[in-house]
Amino acid sequence: MRILLLEDDARLGPWLKKNLTDDGNITDLFTDGIRAELAIKKINYEILIIDRMTPGIDGLSLVKKIRSEGNNIPVIFLTALNEIENRLEGFEAGADDYLAKPFSFDELVSRINAISKRSINKKELNIETIKSGDIELDLIKRICFRQKKKIELNNKELTLMEYFIRFEGKKVTKAMLLELVWNINFDPTTSIIETHISRLRSKIEKPFQDRLIKTVRGSGYVYTPKKNI
Repeated sequence: MRILLLEDDARLGPWLKKNLTDDGNITDLFTDGIRAELAIKKINYEILIIDRMTPGIDGLSLVKKIRSEGNNIPVIFLTALNEIENRLEGFEAGADDYLAKPFSFDELVSRINAISKRSINKKELNIETIKSGDIELDLIKRICFRQKKKIELNNKELTLMEYFIRFEGKKVTKAMLLELVWNINFDPTTSIIETHISRLRSKIEKPFQDRLIKTVRGSGYVYTPKKNI
């Protein structure tokens, strides 16, 4: 696996590179965000491991930038910033996983393998698109269409839509969405779910003047597609 590692700690960076390389990966180590960004544009990495506090461009800003440019390469934040707000910021920026320092190398490898396995499984099963009613998601290119019109969704909005489709007609709780989309295994007092669903509704419902995602008060949400006529 080709991995980009952005880590400016003079001891941790080389140690991580050695261990990831010994584990069978090609690992490119960068100590500042500007050089890392240039490399991401030139090389087809399979995963990015990003520290948040880096010179040049900080890790959070770097991930936001590549996501805004349509790059959906998997990202793991590896950082000492581990407050709830920090983790939510990371996922909001477009991270696929978030691991706090100090950490176990075995756990990092496990998370890398899990992300890689999900990607491989989609390709092996030829799961490139899923459809529901007049909505179609391209899971490889990360694009959403409704009535054949492209809908601009960010990575988290598209992932939310994917799970709504997979649980079509069934209740999806807030706790389920936090775990599935943000990899958070508890229910903190946060409006992140409501905020993202509000944005999602404004994009897939408002222009078409209908309601697909219904709120079950105090319980969760139910997605019911508009059937094609």
